[in-house]
Amino acid sequence: MFDFRKSVATVMAAASLGGLLGAVPAGAQTLNVVMHSDLKILDPIWTTAYIVRNHGYLVWDTLFSMDDKLEVKPQMLEKFDVSGDKLTYTFILRDGLEWHDGKPVTSEDCIASIKRWGAKDSMGQALLARVTDMKAVNAKTFTMTLKEPYGLVLQSLGKPSSNVPFMMPARVAATDPNTQIKAEDVIGSGPFIFKLDEWKPGEKTVYVKNPKYKPRAEPASGLAGGKTVKVDRVEWRVLGDHQTTVNALLAGEIDMIESPPHDLLPVLAKDKNVKLFNANPLGNQYTFRFNVLHKPFDNAKVRQAVLYAFNQKDFLDAVIGDPKWYKECKAMFICGTPLQTFKGWEDKLSSNFEKSKALLKEAGYDGTPIVLMQSTDLAVLTNLAPVAKNLLEKGGLKVDLQSMDWQTLVSRRSKKDPLDKGGWSAFLTSWVAADVLNPVMAGFFNAGCDKAMFGWPCDETIQKLRNDYATETDPAKQKAIAEAVQVRVTEYPTHVHLGQWYSPFALRNTVSGNIEAPVTVFWNVTKK
Repeated sequence: MFDFRKSVATVMAAASLGGLLGAVPAGAQTLNVVMHSDLKILDPIWTTAYIVRNHGYLVWDTLFSMDDKLEVKPQMLEKFDVSGDKLTYTFILRDGLEWHDGKPVTSEDCIASIKRWGAKDSMGQALLARVTDMKAVNAKTFTMTLKEPYGLVLQSLGKPSSNVPFMMPARVAATDPNTQIKAEDVIGSGPFIFKLDEWKPGEKTVYVKNPKYKPRAEPASGLAGGKTVKVDRVEWRVLGDHQTTVNALLAGEIDMIESPPHDLLPVLAKDKNVKLFNANPLGNQYTFRFNVLHKPFDNAKVRQAVLYAFNQKDFLDAVIGDPKWYKECKAMFICGTPLQTFKGWEDKLSSNFEKSKALLKEAGYDGTPIVLMQSTDLAVLTNLAPVAKNLLEKGGLKVDLQSMDWQTLVSRRSKKDPLDKGGWSAFLTSWVAADVLNPVMAGFFNAGCDKAMFGWPCDETIQKLRNDYATETDPAKQKAIAEAVQVRVTEYPTHVHLGQWYSPFALRNTVSGNIEAPVTVFWNVTKK
């Protein structure tokens, strides 16, 4: 346990927190926030990293959004219609939508954006595989024609989290989806404007209120409804270590911490000027991701050994600690949701090291070390990799643990290089529960080979089941298909789910109006 008073004294002696934060424009009402990570990548289609997704929600907007009841509602649209044969969708944009550079949002922009998103995202790929045509009727109206009825059109276009189908200007959306957009092309139609001239990676990211943004008339609900901005500026600050950040909040030098360390929550809860707010009641799910391209994880039986070596409690205790903020759950599609099932996992995630070693022997494992990437700068991830290394080694695998900051890991995980050329075997991450509610939505279930997410699993059985789920409309049959996907993952592992966890914002009492949603957003927020 750290000495809080000593820590404050040390920080204040080194430099005033006001000096760390720097000056702000006179008269501007600024919300100073420390996010879970620094922002170094700006393209939310190129990466699934949540800090880039959060950035995306400030700058860009979506055709549909999910409300707090997990229902999909129109956002940029005035209305939409579906033909009687359920093959043609007609979308009509709201009046007054305008890009930050003053140009109007058009149908062509939306079509180009859907195509770019659909080339990268799991749900987008499934949707576009069924689209025969998209065309503009006029500047505000466009159609999408399908080759067969598809029940997940709106759920796909209203997908709440990474990758989010953000609408971008057509010229920006023309960027190859595997290439990042240029910094000067971070132009949206959303409620905030990105200040490129004030962006200093490692120090701060600044957004200002979009004065021309027209919120929907209805109240904000989840990620849907009226995105009414009530502050002039939002500044994401990078203050260094977690203790310094907590001290800054307690001293009133910042307004909010998005992801405070769980071991410091008791300290924050005791301060009368600070409140904790759980904005994401569904929580999050920890995940261990395999790269199937290289030895030893190119062998499914070696990956199966990991399912037996791991247990969820060790990971959750190492990072979260307090059972108040976590839940062991062997259901891949989140406990407490309609698709909850434990089928296939009854004897796994229990650290049966003898079973793990036996599987490695059957697989002919030759002792090739796995390259395990560790993120060291995110409190909710840092301790996961050492736990994984310990359990994997007890289960008979050799592990080369390589440490780096999260943004470096995000860049490196997209590369297919051999292990001796900077490649990787595995890493650990977390998904918000809203990202993993079914096998089409959850990106790590995409086993489409080169079209799959980083890790590139390749399995026809999983892909067929995901397709079956997407075309099935009977909830009972959908659940049976999802269960079959979960069982298949025990035979052809794509990833390992390591439990659910919850994290509140830490806020000064001067801040109010935060939205309950699976993404951190800043509309509707006020500051006294």
